[in-house]
Amino acid sequence: MGKWQIPPEGGHMEKASGLYFQNMTGKEIEQRLKICDLIIIPIGSTEAHGPHAPYGEDTFLVTRMAEQVALATGCTISQPLWFGSHPYHHVGMPGTIVVPEEYFIGMVKALMAGYWNAGFRKQILLNGHGQEYVIPTAIHQFAKTFQVPGIFVNVNWYHAIPGYLKTKEQGGPYETNFIHADEVETSWTLALLPEYVKMEDAVDTKPIGFLPEGHIDKAGNLLQRPIAWYGQAGCGPIEVAAYQPGVVGKATLADAEKARAGVEALLDYLEKLVKDIMTAFPPGKLPPAELVSMRSKEELEAVTKQPFEPGWRHIYTLAYPF
Repeated sequence: MGKWQIPPEGGHMEKASGLYFQNMTGKEIEQRLKICDLIIIPIGSTEAHGPHAPYGEDTFLVTRMAEQVALATGCTISQPLWFGSHPYHHVGMPGTIVVPEEYFIGMVKALMAGYWNAGFRKQILLNGHGQEYVIPTAIHQFAKTFQVPGIFVNVNWYHAIPGYLKTKEQGGPYETNFIHADEVETSWTLALLPEYVKMEDAVDTKPIGFLPEGHIDKAGNLLQRPIAWYGQAGCGPIEVAAYQPGVVGKATLADAEKARAGVEALLDYLEKLVKDIMTAFPPGKLPPAELVSMRSKEELEAVTKQPFEPGWRHIYTLAYPF
């Protein structure tokens, strides 16, 4: 048996297990900040994943990942953002809740500001959905608005372990390339939240492209093709017209064992990322303000104090609304 529990024995979102910010008291958070002032913010979506998988699959995947990493490192987790931004080809699928980019960006910035104000100045935005083209905009808008020192990183789980998502032809475990609600994604769901999957209801569809293979990449841009999957519209069909089950690929081929090595590698990476950040910047320490901001020393000294410490000012004194 390896270091990580695959599959986990359920999730922690409703448990008083000392992992989620919203599940802890003020005193508990105060003590936690002294040990590890890093928070993982899981960012998912609510969207159709076929007749066999839950609408919250993207969100559950990143919360289950974050939970194991928090247990191993002592970091804290935010309850997830359940609703995400969507590319054009997702629009119209029943059950897919499409949040316009400007609202989504605003929400992510608001979460970052709120957790900063609570003392979590190191933040990992762990994304489980095809919105990797939007989250960096939120990070940079936050940075431009507040100009405060901190560590703010976006990790899209599939980008951290590309070698573990290859097809057999490429030396990996899968028959087909990663697209959506398919062999790959369902295998990861079986490995991390099997209780939500009904494989007897799984179906297959045939992916369609209007151009010859080689131009447009697939999910995660894992094939390193010239045009990112989100760098186009019109080069393939919309989901509601061509993939009405909500599956793009062969979900029936899914198997948790195909995902096991990848899940372990991803959790190893996330654990290392948390530990490397906390080693470089122990609790209460931040990147040098004079090298990451042009705000005055007085402004930054006030907002970077811990909440209610003498002389502390909240972050919204720098900008609101934002």
